[in-house]
Amino acid sequence: MNTTIRVEHLKKSYGNTCVVNDISLSVNKGEVFGLLGANGAGKSTTIECILGTRQADSGTVEILGMCPTKERKCLFENVGVQFQESNYQDKILVSELCEETQCLYKEVTDYKILLEQFGLSDKLKSPVSELSGGQKQKLFIVLALIPNPKVVFLDELTTGLDTKARRDVWKCLSELKKKGLTIFLTSHFMDEVENLCDRIMILKKGNTVFSGTIEEAIASSPYKEFEEVYLWYAEEEMTNENI
Repeated sequence: MNTTIRVEHLKKSYGNTCVVNDISLSVNKGEVFGLLGANGAGKSTTIECILGTRQADSGTVEILGMCPTKERKCLFENVGVQFQESNYQDKILVSELCEETQCLYKEVTDYKILLEQFGLSDKLKSPVSELSGGQKQKLFIVLALIPNPKVVFLDELTTGLDTKARRDVWKCLSELKKKGLTIFLTSHFMDEVENLCDRIMILKKGNTVFSGTIEEAIASSPYKEFEEVYLWYAEEEMTNENI
């Protein structure tokens, strides 16, 4: 398989606090990779260092064979990014925001098709500020997909969505995966991780505490349910009485 993302020995500290400690990972073409961990585990900093939006102290990163800091313009023609918090102009319409995003790239996917896929067609002429939290979240995923990327980074992609909307998003992403899209995501929803992810990495205080498949995580823990397995790795280990 072609390696789409390669990270080796990534480190980042703030003062005496190590936030990302010697992280190495690889993601193959068409794979969904989940970076998991409690709040403050180092997920956001790791992603920022991978994307080159934050300077790592040491380590190497390649996305599609390119260095994010040295080949930024070329790389981001092929990479989509959706963050939890996104800034946009006051009173801008959904269609205007999509058109502005579309103008930034050479090759794009028709945003009207994406809006339809994500159930937002009827919001085309609505101000973004008037969308619900879940609708905004779906819109930001659409914006990440407009450049027809080969790789997309999704941060807490279904936060604020109801159960049906979450499952609709999963279905859309599964279809994109079948077409070869590589997806790097973070999530606090373990059912989402189980449904989408081929492999995962769990961080705790900046350190890798597990890397592999969900089946391997379950097999190497005292638990059978993945949510309990995740808590065992990422937060506080459960006592024997709870096993």
